[in-house]
Order: sequence, then structure tokens, then C-alpha cells
Amino acid sequence: MDGSSNTGHRTALRRLRQVMAGTGSAQDRLNEIVKIVAAEMAAEVCSIYVQRAGDILELFATQGLNPDSVHVTRLQLGEGLVGTVALTAEPLNLPDAQAHPNFSYRPETGEEVFASLLGVPVIRGGRVRGVLVIQNGDKRTYADEEEEALQIIAVVIAEIIASGNLVTADEKAQLGGGRSFRSSRHAGLAINSGLAVGQAVLHTPNVSIRQMFADDTETEHERLRESMATMHAAIDELLASSRLRADGEHRDVLDSYRRFAEDRGWLRRIREGIDSGLTADAAVQQVREDTVARMRSVSDPYLRERLSDLEDVAIRLMQHLGGGVEQHDLPDDIVLVARNLGPAELLDYDTTRVRALVTEEGGATSHVSIIARALGIPVVAKIDGLMKSVDPGDPIIVDGDNGQIFVRPTESVQTILTDTIKAREQRRSLYASMRGIKTVTRNGVPISLNINCGMLADMQWLSETGADSVGLFRTEIPFMVRSTFPDLEQQTRIYSEVLAQADGKPVQFRTLDIGGDKQLPYLQDDKDENPALGWRSIRVGLDRPGMLRQQLRAMLRAASGQDLHVMFPMIAEVAEFRTAVNVLHMERDRIDRLSTEGVAPPTNIRVGAMLEVPGLIWQLDALLPHLDFLSIGSNDLFQFLFAIDRGNPRVSDRYDVLSPALLSAVRDILRKCDGAGVPVSLCGEMAGDPLEAMALLGIGMRSLSLSPSSFGAVKAMTLTVDTDELGAYMETLLQAPDHTLRRKLKAFALDHGIVLDS
Repeated sequence: MDGSSNTGHRTALRRLRQVMAGTGSAQDRLNEIVKIVAAEMAAEVCSIYVQRAGDILELFATQGLNPDSVHVTRLQLGEGLVGTVALTAEPLNLPDAQAHPNFSYRPETGEEVFASLLGVPVIRGGRVRGVLVIQNGDKRTYADEEEEALQIIAVVIAEIIASGNLVTADEKAQLGGGRSFRSSRHAGLAINSGLAVGQAVLHTPNVSIRQMFADDTETEHERLRESMATMHAAIDELLASSRLRADGEHRDVLDSYRRFAEDRGWLRRIREGIDSGLTADAAVQQVREDTVARMRSVSDPYLRERLSDLEDVAIRLMQHLGGGVEQHDLPDDIVLVARNLGPAELLDYDTTRVRALVTEEGGATSHVSIIARALGIPVVAKIDGLMKSVDPGDPIIVDGDNGQIFVRPTESVQTILTDTIKAREQRRSLYASMRGIKTVTRNGVPISLNINCGMLADMQWLSETGADSVGLFRTEIPFMVRSTFPDLEQQTRIYSEVLAQADGKPVQFRTLDIGGDKQLPYLQDDKDENPALGWRSIRVGLDRPGMLRQQLRAMLRAASGQDLHVMFPMIAEVAEFRTAVNVLHMERDRIDRLSTEGVAPPTNIRVGAMLEVPGLIWQLDALLPHLDFLSIGSNDLFQFLFAIDRGNPRVSDRYDVLSPALLSAVRDILRKCDGAGVPVSLCGEMAGDPLEAMALLGIGMRSLSLSPSSFGAVKAMTLTVDTDELGAYMETLLQAPDHTLRRKLKAFALDHGIVLDS
């Protein structure tokens, strides 16, 4: 773009400022804007399309096309080049638009004489609200500076669309601006367990911009610097907050958040926006909207979460530019409802009044989920259309155990659910009273009940449940919440804290179990066509021995003077296990050499494997002499045994874990382990379901590791079962050709007084 063109777009911005400050309807302003943009950017055509109900894009204003096509030409979202820009939320820069496969000819516009096209999305509130287009007769590729200028102008148009009553109230309702007052249930993903009743508070972080164009760019740069300083101070205050424990993943989350706020890339883009003539507020808004739009096209869940954090930082900066974070006059029973939420945004609220959090996006490893877990707040995520379904003040019941919410529940539903909540609380009180009772079956067989953990915040449940040990500590979770690989000191600190909180009870550390549905963004590899069967778990560790050695070294250092239990995941053959153990022995020898320097080794090292791959069942005779313990991972074993993808709804419910096939396989594993004197446990989802756990006890399982939320129900079942009676009955069932034994086992439990409440 030459100097004259650059001057042209700056002149356009000055003239647009006058339009924004003037009077007239929104339609009049759009009509004036297309004339200004066409003139100042040397475009033969400038057009503005606005999104209407039903995903329709309507031509609202044009300079250069047939004026009779205004309010006549309409395109579906994804239809034509304009529809493509709206769908992808990405600019489209074409020297020969009609050669593009998505070109859709509309004869009423008269655009067939124009070759080149530049279209940019008009974005507000993270959603595309329209498209801004310029066209020329000659075949040309528009310069980057022209594209950037058009994007800045799109910010102005977004404000007009948002405030100009271009879309009727009825249409706004169809687009998400209106809501039903009927009771509704919404299913999502259970993130943090718990039940809560409260009033909806919509987290809508949009910040109004008082002025779009800068009077003095240097003043705006100074405002940016001052607001950055106050924002950093506020984040540091959050880091020092007494509401959170001093240690844990949530501290790493906030430290990571602090680094996002210092990212040079997005600050550079903000400064460039100011240099182009925008105020600091408008420049931040432009970068934020672009980030949100791009985030929607990113499939990787980790990257989406990190981009969400960046959006949170942008909103926070805009708030500081506007004078600070607003204080809310809110109810005492807050149910936060949000598209997504940053960790610092949650802490802006009085968390003692936040009963639950529900979001459209997010996941178990999202930063806000980790903060919420540390605060004991139930979370349900991934609820489609949530923000369109809830109004501020709506009563909401949140069921974090089952991943569902009830919006504006009817009186009868409210009564039923309230009674259910009371009943669950009573059961939990009962379960709490059982904490000091030994876990022994009705016929006197001791059962070991242990818990699964993945974060330091989970360790509190070890004492609260009275569990015998941590049967599975998922070491990958602390890796997944960071943006970089944790170093030796960081890993050692985590494992040391876990062992300290265990207070002498055993902790079985599973080495890094990544791959499949658990990806590390900083560990680049080619995408597997079938991740569950690809490069994952111990395969990654053996291919990256430096990474595995560092993790084992951290565990050995953390367990200095204590017992250490190490478990290798997804072992497929004996040779893999022996190789992994050799790496452990090398690190143990290294610790022994350092013992003279004050680094003492663990007092005892016990090594185990996870049996998840069916092929290992036929190698147990060769494997067991090398094992101190074995853990059955029922989730993957079930998946591999039946050749199903647990994440595929078309097949995930096709087979049942209570099938004779799976139960027979587990029984055979138990018999071989018992014969070799090797302790065996099961740590998959089966262990947390009272009926499925009962079946496991019936085939001889005597150790289970389960989620803390399921502990009480499984213990209540265990205290009421007679394993001799159940075992004899199950021997007859395993020979049956049944698809599932679920119905028969439920009948047995009912007939024998076995408690199966969950």
C-alpha cells in the first residue's frame, strides 16, 4: 500500500468519527459509511451486510452496487463469499472473486463487472454480526494495510449494528436476544461434583467504549501503559489472595495467567491499533474480537482454553482503561452462567456466595475449573446454547454429579430436586459417619477402598473419605494445566506435596499418561489417525527417555526416606515393562550416588503396571515375577476388548462393562495374580459405580480405586454384600450368553438387601 493509500484510510477514520458523532438513524449512518470507505480507499464498491434471524446475511447499504438490491439481496450463512466470511470469521482477499468456488452470482446486484474483493467480518461480543466488503473492477490483491484498515472500520460498524435497532426485537429473540420462560433441562459435562441451588448471574464481560477514535495517539499510549500497570498490580493481589491455599495447581494457573497479561504479541497489536487512530479501548476491543473469532475455529481444547485466558486478560484491561473492575450488586446464592470464564474473572466475584458455575465451553483442565475445584464450587460445562436459555435472576438447580442443570424449574420439579438434594446430603452425612468404620463385607472379608486423584486439591479427600490409599495419582494433570513442560524442581515440589498430604498412606504414582484425548500443547507430534491406539502413555515415555527419566528422578527425590509406588501405564508387552523399570533403576542408582550429598533414596520402591491392553493377559505368567502390584484400567481394557471408541456416542453404549466377556477376563486376571501373590486393584470407572463394583467383588476383586464422589456409595454397598453368596451366583452367570448381567445383578442386590444408592 503506497503512502497516499495509507493517508486515505486515516482520512476515512477521521470522517467516520464525524459520522459517529452526528445525528441520524443507524441506516443513514451505514449509508454514509459505505460512501466514505469507497471514496477514501479507492474502491468502486463498498457494501455492508448485516446478520438477521435464521442465519441470513442481508445487504443493508452499498456504494457501487445496484441500490435496488439493498434489503433484497440475502445470503445464508456459508453461502457465497460473504457467507463464507461470516461463517469462518476470517477475511477473504481475492484478486478474482468470481473464480472462487464459493462465489454465488446475484444478478440484482450488478456485481458481475467487479473482479477483486476484500471482505472482513464485523464482530461484536465474540459473534459475527455482519460483513464489510470492498470491490474493484481490476484484478488485484489488496494490501495488508488495506485489510487492517477495513478491520478497524468493521469495529465502528459493529457498534452501529449493536446499538442502532437494525434488527427487530422479534429477530433479536431468534438470534439469541430473547428467551423462553419455560422450565428447561440442559445436559453438559460434569467437571466438579456437587449440587447447588441459586439465582443466575450472567457473566457478560462486554465493556462499553465511550470513544472509538483517538484525539491524541500519545495520550492513548500513556493510558495503555498506566492501565497495564494497574492490571498487573490487581493480578498480583489475586495471587496473594487468602481465599486460596498457598500451593497447588491453581497457583500455577494464576502465574500462567500473569504471563499472558505480559504477552508481547498481543500488546504489539494493541499499540498498532492505537497508531492507526483508535483509542486504547477500541484497539483492545479490536484485538479481543479478533481473538474470540479465531478461537471459535480452533479445535484443540487446550489452545481454546489458553485463547480464552487471553480474551479474559483483554476484557480486564478494557475494564482498567474504563476506570477499574465494576463491583456487582449480586444475590447471596450466585450461579454463574458464562460462555467461558477466566480464572481471574471468577475471583472477581465474592466466591463465598458463588454456589456453582455453568459454562458453554470449558473442560476439566480449563484454568477456571481448576480454580473452582480448589474453592469447592460445582461446575458443569459444555452446555450448548446456554447463554440463549438463561435470563439474569432465573432460578437454577445445578447437578454437578451428573452434568445437568435445571433452568426455571417448575414448582413440582423444584420440590423433587430439592428433596433429592436433601436426600443426597443425608446420604453424604451417613457416608461421612462411616469414615471410621472398617470396610468389611457382611461375611467378614476386608476390602481395600482407595481414591483416584489428579491434582493437589483432590488430596483432601484422602482423609475426608477415610480411604486406605491413593490407588491412582494421575501425574499428567499438572502437565496439562501448564503452557511449558514442568522442570525437575517443579515436579519434585508437586510429588513432595502429594506425599506430605498423604501423611504416610501409600500413593501409586502413574507415570505420564498422555496422548489419545490428553494432549500436551508443548509436545509436538504428528496427529494419529486413531489416537487411542497410537503414540500415547508409556510409548511416549520410552521414545522420550529424557522426559521419563526426569519424572522418575523427581518422584525418587520427593520420596526421600519414604516408600515410593510407581506404576507404568498401558503396558502392552513384558519387554516394555522391563525397559521402563530399567530406566527407574538407573535413576535409583543415580540417587544412591548422590546420597553422600544429602539426597537420600526412598526406603522402599514398589513397581507396578497397568493392565489396559488385552494382549498382556496372555503374558501375565511372564510379567508377574517382575511386579510388586498390578492395576487394571477398566476404561481402556473395555474399549480395546470390544473395539469401541468410548467417546463415540454411536457405539459407546453398545456394549456393557457388566458383560460376561469383560467380567470373565477380569476374573482370569485375578486368579493369575492371586496364584502369584501379586496384589491387584482396579482403578477405572467401574470401581465407582456401586452395582459394577459389586460385580467386581463377586468375581474376587478385593481392592478398588475410585473417585472421591463415589466413595461413600461404594462403601455402603460393600458393608452390605456377602461375597460368598454373590460369588457363587456369579459363577453361574458368567457362563450365560447374555449381552449384559446388569438386570440380574440388580435383582440379586434387591433380594439380598445390598445398598446400591449412588
